[in-house]
Amino acid sequence: MVLKHNNQLPNQHFRKQWDRRVKTWFDQAGRKQSRRLARVQKAAKVAPRPVDGLLRPAVRCPTLRYNMKLRSGRGFTLEELKEAGVRRKEARSIGIAVDHRRRNQSNESLELNVQRLKAYKAKLIVFPRKAGKPKKGDSEAAEVAGAVQLRTALFPVEQAAPVVEARAITAEEKNVNAFMKLRYARSAKRTLGAREKRAREKAEEEANKKK
Repeated sequence: MVLKHNNQLPNQHFRKQWDRRVKTWFDQAGRKQSRRLARVQKAAKVAPRPVDGLLRPAVRCPTLRYNMKLRSGRGFTLEELKEAGVRRKEARSIGIAVDHRRRNQSNESLELNVQRLKAYKAKLIVFPRKAGKPKKGDSEAAEVAGAVQLRTALFPVEQAAPVVEARAITAEEKNVNAFMKLRYARSAKRTLGAREKRAREKAEEEANKKK
């Protein structure tokens, strides 16, 4: 075959063997059943404890971009446990996660997690280690007999949307120049050291004159 002009060279790929590179998903139904059986087995294994696992604190996401969001954290701080009246070593045995490295940066987070712990303790049913031989701190026999395993989320972290009330803008607010206010604050912060130095030197000069 004679080729003419500046055209594409014929290079047809008729033997790609595409069937070797096709990904199938014929096991979708089987995997769905396997996951369901795994959930059932896990629930039976951890019973009568909650399926969701340990109780986690409500924490703020890091960085300025995400710190308005609440999510579940790794574990409660030692200060939160102390405020809620839970001993450090006891906490893990009754299904409370502990993180000895985390620190409370505000009273709001401390109060929020203390309330979570108190609400959890109010609904907690502690089984005796040996059936029929309850010890101090264990729940009553009637509560133990009527206990049902929790299959849903354990105290999910819910963030309430802030309620902002609409109001009319006052005349004083209309007269305020927010841009210049920020510029003055920025300038005052930048020149703070120089102004303090100038005031200190002036005070020293006046004290020397009096002498």
